[in-house]
Amino acid sequence: MTAVVSLLLILSLPLLGVAVGGRSLEPYAEFPPTTRFVVHEPFSWSAFVGLAGLIALSAVPMLVRVFFPGRAGFKTSRDSFRSGDGLCVSFPWWGWVGLGWIVCAWILAWNRFEWLRPLQALTFTPLWLGYIVVVNALTFRRTGRCMMLYRPFYFASLFPLSAGFWWLFEYLNRYVQNWFYVGGGSMGPWEYVMQATIPFATVLPAVLSTAELLSAYPRLSSGLGDFIKLDLANQRSFSWALLLIGCGGLFGIGLWPNYLFPLVWVAPLSLITALQGIRGETTIFSGVRHGDWRVLWQAGLAALLSGFFWELWNVRSLAHWEYAIPFVHRFQLFEMPALGYAGYMPFGLECLAVADAFSASKFSGGIEYYRAGEAGTDFAQRNPTVADR
Repeated sequence: MTAVVSLLLILSLPLLGVAVGGRSLEPYAEFPPTTRFVVHEPFSWSAFVGLAGLIALSAVPMLVRVFFPGRAGFKTSRDSFRSGDGLCVSFPWWGWVGLGWIVCAWILAWNRFEWLRPLQALTFTPLWLGYIVVVNALTFRRTGRCMMLYRPFYFASLFPLSAGFWWLFEYLNRYVQNWFYVGGGSMGPWEYVMQATIPFATVLPAVLSTAELLSAYPRLSSGLGDFIKLDLANQRSFSWALLLIGCGGLFGIGLWPNYLFPLVWVAPLSLITALQGIRGETTIFSGVRHGDWRVLWQAGLAALLSGFFWELWNVRSLAHWEYAIPFVHRFQLFEMPALGYAGYMPFGLECLAVADAFSASKFSGGIEYYRAGEAGTDFAQRNPTVADR
């Protein structure tokens, strides 16, 4: 029910915003999307500094807690300081195959061999398949287990789920046009769907596999198991307010895309969380009531790390994307403006929320996360979102 209502709101509210703004809906129906019709505002130092300040205000307290867990003004549990050497089994043979695969795919993606010309635009996906395999191999080396081997049906289900999940962001991008694709040549609608869906299918497996790997290194989230507690007195009223904010954000990006474009990465998460709260369900944020921010931090960090490789491998691929970010488009690392990387953090939470929602509906059986020294500890034992069900 939550997924259906969220989907309907995500699809309808931006369109409603465009209609209320008196603009034609025709450009938003173009497929494949090639026309750039949103006029973006030029760079602004005041906007850049203001947004950078908001990002710092959100991230610095957690970074201080991670790097100085005993000096941030909060009590620290003994678990936060455990080194956690893990099992440290041998790096599996299939991990070495994955590394070799990445090297070969990287060479093919960044060169223009004449014999590869018919397939040159398709070289991005093999890089990500190799990345997913290698990350799972690193987790296996650390804990003796990994999602790919010990939750194979769940792992496989992430690929089609991921394709649909990212298509929603492609839809929202129609209203803000913060990224656009070049180098893919001229394609018809069905060819575009096929070529786009395949790489879209690697997003969730990559982010969640990376989050599983990060969870095997407790020092990376040291101190966040006993951090700030956010236990709201009236959870249901807060959920309704959050729902209004999410709906307003989606409606607003259709009206004012230059000013509300960051809400593309926040509003869907607000909707999912709000609807779960209204229905009395647990959410990915349930752990913060007890001061446990580890799962959220790992998911956000996993998306940021994955994002680094997305941008790195994208920059010299034939078929790639470029950005047009209003007010803050400067200081690019690869194609992405510096402040744009902050969007990967809430995106990681959305990946976790979607995976959790389908886990709750028994779509796949759940995610396993492992802490070093606790190989085999199920995600449900350390994430109240699942454990409370």
